Amino acid sequence: MFLRLPAWLRVAGLCVFLSACATERPLDCPPCAQVPPPVTQTVPQPVPAPIPPKPQPAPVAPPSAPAAPVATPGVAPGRLVAARWTDLPGWQADAIEAAWPAWQRSCRVLRKDAAWASVCAQADALGDTPPRAVVRQFFDSNFRPWQVRNADNSASGLVTGYYEPLIRGSLDRSTQHAWPIHGVPQDMVSVELASIYPELKPLRLRGRIEGNRLVPYWTRRDVAAQGDAFPAPVLAWADDPIALFFLQVQGSGRVELPDGSFLRIGYADQNGHPYKSIGKWLVDQGALKLSEASMQGIQRWARANPSRLRELLDQNPSYVFFRPLPANDEGPIGALGVPLVAERSIAVDRQTVPLGAPVFLDTTRPNTKQPLRHLVMAQDTGSAIRGGVRADFFWGFGDAAGAEAGRMKQAGAMWVLLPKTLAPQ
Repeated sequence: MFLRLPAWLRVAGLCVFLSACATERPLDCPPCAQVPPPVTQTVPQPVPAPIPPKPQPAPVAPPSAPAAPVATPGVAPGRLVAARWTDLPGWQADAIEAAWPAWQRSCRVLRKDAAWASVCAQADALGDTPPRAVVRQFFDSNFRPWQVRNADNSASGLVTGYYEPLIRGSLDRSTQHAWPIHGVPQDMVSVELASIYPELKPLRLRGRIEGNRLVPYWTRRDVAAQGDAFPAPVLAWADDPIALFFLQVQGSGRVELPDGSFLRIGYADQNGHPYKSIGKWLVDQGALKLSEASMQGIQRWARANPSRLRELLDQNPSYVFFRPLPANDEGPIGALGVPLVAERSIAVDRQTVPLGAPVFLDTTRPNTKQPLRHLVMAQDTGSAIRGGVRADFFWGFGDAAGAEAGRMKQAGAMWVLLPKTLAPQ
């Protein structure tokens, strides 16, 4: 969305970067209003840094509340249109009880809102494992479906996938572990604007101070060029720049350390520059066919062309910063601030879909026509998840989940379930 900014927000001759004020994840897939053939997008990634004498481990950035990735310019939010339960294909067939744990996690946050407090209290009364019929009756009785439409009133959009990857790394730098996983830099200014200009909600301004001016923050290329001088803590050092790149694409993951322990990290912030797909760049260069530009295809190309890795990564000026997460087994933390549930959590554009809300998703499994019709919870956001009918489906942890996520680029439809006492604004 393009906004006319107050004069004090205009930087002479430069673009001021605004991003949606949400959270976390760092879901990055290129925006699309229409669904093209399979092609997986990518996001920022750290770059190999020169290896001087081993430094002392850098302090870890404080686990502040996750901020949101940059908004994709030109993608208008959608709207919600009243629907009937009979409009939801597969609603009666879904193993709806599998979504109950995700719904309970949404209620950890939603119960603080008066509009949701009653339905969350009723959910508490049903316990942790209500049977399918009880769960369906709960939603049928207390909620009303609203179909998600795009700005042009169309009802179909893009559904991609993401997962929690595992990479190998170390808290100490070495020739083997040479690629930094950065925390939030000390010189980045991040300002929420809603308190001064309500029309800018939920946008955030990111930049840095140069003299008496606020200018755009460093691009990915700039971060790489600064090397050790870049003013950000290093949470850990990765042993594989390609694996680290896709950790940034996903926005959260686990780092396996040499002693066998794990460091869990998640999205903390982003440099404010718009996401640009390196998969699309490879296709435009003739390096890959459109059907080959999946996560796996990009990985193969990068490993086969190490001398062009820097060139490839620099096509995307966006850069993601991480924060350490609690070492628990519940799952990675999404933008809502609760752990995600495999195949029952999605990332959405919060300008259209309320975070935490139940959503019925009608799509297909990766590269097939096999229906995937699930009740899911809107518990995450992503810098490329913009527009009305747009979702990123969380597949879970590990290689199998990554294989599904890397291939997923399907058409889909969405219905938001709101309490009967609540209507869209």
